[in-house]
Amino acid sequence: MDRSVYIGHNVKIQNYALIYHPAELGDGVFVGPGAVLTNDAFPRAVDPTGTPLDASGWTPVGVTVLEGASLGAQSVCVAPVVIGRWALVGAGAVVVRDVPDFAIMVGNPARRIGWVSRAGVRLQPEDAGSWRCPRTGARFRELDGVLHEEEV
Repeated sequence: MDRSVYIGHNVKIQNYALIYHPAELGDGVFVGPGAVLTNDAFPRAVDPTGTPLDASGWTPVGVTVLEGASLGAQSVCVAPVVIGRWALVGAGAVVVRDVPDFAIMVGNPARRIGWVSRAGVRLQPEDAGSWRCPRTGARFRELDGVLHEEEV
């Protein structure tokens, strides 16, 4: 792990994960084995004249992983991106855009294939724009591609 990385409470980071500053991991985040969080939007070893770049030759940008989100084994998050609360990034996915809360993301580039609950279970559709967690019974409402938890 790199310097200046913020790690929240109850975060689990598996073997061989590469997390570069200025990444931020919220409370309860899971980072799977071999996951990579990059920090350079325009990576180059040299400038246009061929002169090697040093630390002053670039500005690091971070990946932010919000509360409860999970990054699968060997997933890659290309900075700058925000992984939404309780989202699930599948193994081997390459995230190049922000991820909504509760989204299930897979592929290269990563795309949303569904919604997941706080319990890590795929949500089941109920009626137009309404979703339910089969494990906990929690209910969600989808509005304009954004999922909102309903208050109990």
